[in-house]
Amino acid sequence: MKKVGILGGTFNPPHNGHLLIANEVLSELQLDEIWFMPNHEPPHKKRPESVNDEERLKMLTLAIDGNPAFSIQAIELDREGPSYTVDTMKMINTEHKDHQFYFIIGADMIEYLPKWHRIDELVNLVQFVGVQRPSYSHLTDYPVHYVDVPAFDVSSSMIRDRMKNGQTVRYLLPDPVIEYIEEIHLYGT
Repeated sequence: MKKVGILGGTFNPPHNGHLLIANEVLSELQLDEIWFMPNHEPPHKKRPESVNDEERLKMLTLAIDGNPAFSIQAIELDREGPSYTVDTMKMINTEHKDHQFYFIIGADMIEYLPKWHRIDELVNLVQFVGVQRPSYSHLTDYPVHYVDVPAFDVSSSMIRDRMKNGQTVRYLLPDPVIEYIEEIHLYGT
């Protein structure tokens, strides 16, 4: 059975924190692959309108280039409306019966698990893997396997703000992603 980690998010933009988390979980749980799954419309937050799905996919492709264990699963981009994880995992489990899935979430999402759409059904479809994020609790009544990841306190919203204000984002994003952002003038660059 193939063991696959799934890291979902808006990836607006994808940053080195995403890559660090994916690599640590891949190694710690001895997974075969990590699928980065950009969502179309996250149910818990509004994504900035300035970047479209194609641009996010391009940035994600640039970010993971060079790691053969990393790939993109764009299933949620093909659906309209909110991207509920339970619906996505039902589809993926049906399509990939020979895979075991590990859904990677940060501590901010661990706190939010009780509010996830059909969470009691979802915990039977996937193994949650939690990673620490500064200033969030990782305590929950739901089954979550924890992986210790070195602290790297960065977020996509912080990066967008830094870029809008003309501050450096070097070492926060992969260089090809920075080059792409600057080339097409995303985030106020």
